[in-house]
Amino acid sequence: MKKYFNNVIVKNYISFLVPLFVIEVLFRILEGMRVFDWAVLRIFISCNILSLFISLLMSFMKEKLGNVFSGIVLFVITIYTTLQAGFQNFLGVYISLGTSSQLGAVKEYIGDYFSSFNPLFWTILIPFAFYVLYKIFLEKKIFHIEKNKFQKRNNRRVSEVFLVIIVVLGGIYNLTLSASFMQNALQLESTKALFKKPENPNISVNQFGTSVFGLLDVKTTLFKSSDEELVLFDGNNNHEEITDNSRIIDDTAWQKLASETTNNNYKTLNSYFMNRTITDKNEYTGMFEGKNVIVMMMESVGNMIINPEYFPTFYKLYSEGFSFSNNYSPRNSCATGNNEMSGMISLFSIYRTCTANKYQHNKYDESIFGLFNKAGYTTSSFHDYTEAYYYRSTIHKNMGSGAYYGVQDLKIPYNWEYEEWPSDVLLMERAMEHIDTTKPFMAWITTVTPHQPYYESSEFGDKYLSMFKDTNYSMGTKRYLSKLVEFDHALARLLELLEEKGVLEDTVLVLFGDHYPYGLHDKDVVSVLPDALERNNIEKTPFVIYNSGMEGKNFQEYTSYMNIVPTIANLFNLDYDPRLYMGEDLFNPNYSTSYKNRVVFADGSWETSIGSYDATNGKMTYFGEEEYAKEDIIAYNKEINNMIKMSNLAITSNYFEYLTEGLKKYQVEPTDPTNNEESNTEMQEQ
Repeated sequence: MKKYFNNVIVKNYISFLVPLFVIEVLFRILEGMRVFDWAVLRIFISCNILSLFISLLMSFMKEKLGNVFSGIVLFVITIYTTLQAGFQNFLGVYISLGTSSQLGAVKEYIGDYFSSFNPLFWTILIPFAFYVLYKIFLEKKIFHIEKNKFQKRNNRRVSEVFLVIIVVLGGIYNLTLSASFMQNALQLESTKALFKKPENPNISVNQFGTSVFGLLDVKTTLFKSSDEELVLFDGNNNHEEITDNSRIIDDTAWQKLASETTNNNYKTLNSYFMNRTITDKNEYTGMFEGKNVIVMMMESVGNMIINPEYFPTFYKLYSEGFSFSNNYSPRNSCATGNNEMSGMISLFSIYRTCTANKYQHNKYDESIFGLFNKAGYTTSSFHDYTEAYYYRSTIHKNMGSGAYYGVQDLKIPYNWEYEEWPSDVLLMERAMEHIDTTKPFMAWITTVTPHQPYYESSEFGDKYLSMFKDTNYSMGTKRYLSKLVEFDHALARLLELLEEKGVLEDTVLVLFGDHYPYGLHDKDVVSVLPDALERNNIEKTPFVIYNSGMEGKNFQEYTSYMNIVPTIANLFNLDYDPRLYMGEDLFNPNYSTSYKNRVVFADGSWETSIGSYDATNGKMTYFGEEEYAKEDIIAYNKEINNMIKMSNLAITSNYFEYLTEGLKKYQVEPTDPTNNEESNTEMQEQ
């Protein structure tokens, strides 16, 4: 037995396995994942398979070449794992090849990325360092292997044994994907489904480790799998009792389209959306009917801006309008572009993909632009930067924006250097020059001034530093706040321009942050917002709906950018189908009293006033004595998982263009709108 153990292939296997597995365990500890978990056994098996395979490959090489080869492989795994920990810390997601389109654009973030880097992440390099030292100084002292005929025969035998072991371990690994004792009943997605398609990086990394996730990511990126598997959904979208608040929708044309559809993806989506609930009208329906609206996505504006001393204009809108204390803007891959997209169409973006860019040619007739277009509004959109990050001139057009104006169209001076961003004051002035206020209008404005970096000198980062000279904030925090001051001045300028044009009273402002300023270090965020690291509070951003003639009110409902479209559609009494949106109308009376009063994060985690569900670890944490029944959590997770999957399938299959064009073929001429009572009676009889 000693002869077989004292073998070059065996010693390569052992020497590679130990650091590889230690890297995976270190990563789990640093990421707060459970070490005493069945997933660790699965990861240990995969480490064995990979180590066996590497040692076999090394047996075909000369010793020095084999050592260099194994060192390079382990180094790549080490760096990949270290960077994944950093990306999760910086962006809130694990990086994927699906976001590779952004690599050129985000290279400028590298300084911010490493400045936020937790020094403990560098400990992941230790196993690799020991591996190198072992290969150079210790291996030959521990293993005394003579090169002779016996060793060659021994190598062949060991190779044959290793091949058998790889096959056996592969079979065992496959069993772990479905073995009941290795499954977490509260896990959002089954382990087997994730192995086939790792659409949720957080859960995938937890269950498979970084090495296998990396391999699965490459596989699914290079070899696309077909989504065409028919799934039918049960549901009941009928009203139990028709009332004056019932939202009546005639599905005749949709049913005809569905009956003639042969594509399984479209059949699945038709079944899913048609069986969702049609929410009723409520006391807020039509509150702003006929008014203009400006929706503003505020770049990197977190809850630090809720401060009357430093940011009086925003505080005026916040305190005199509808404000939502529990609004979140969860980060995900390409957070700004994807969150902007979700804010426009109320679908979940694809977690491991820069969705807005990749599917820029998709069309969405049910977007916020489309709804206002249908209502006879003039629509437009504005942003004070270039196409370097997101292809908005194409994306917004296909969303339904009547006209998109970028920084060059608006003739706003800008700088190609990452440190400098244009002034949002100029954005408001130039945008208002292009909005025809003599007609009903809807405009979408995406700002940029508060964008990172904050730890480097910049025009607007330095402009108002004197306002914060008496604080104990770091220079990075002061620069961020200085940029917020410039943005607050932009809001003041917008109100002035609306008043000058005589449309302030007839215009509604809807403001939300795309994400909190993650370019700031956590300790700097906490210096201003002490409870930021509790629960998921760091992901909180402001959400405000303001009109000069309204009475202010603060709401405690949990919400996010997903709820913008259905909420605005109800407030303006637009013609819309609530089933087509994954968000909810926040003023639906059932929302505040049901479990749907929640925020869903990019990885499928969610939070309510009762507790927080962590999708990565499949764990529920409660805030008080009240708890959910286990079967309720499973049901909620199933619903949320379906919402994410159906959103993603709708995007990848360009479903809404199919739906819009298909319905045109079967659309019946609308009845006389003045004869609503007769029309509703006919629909009830049907």
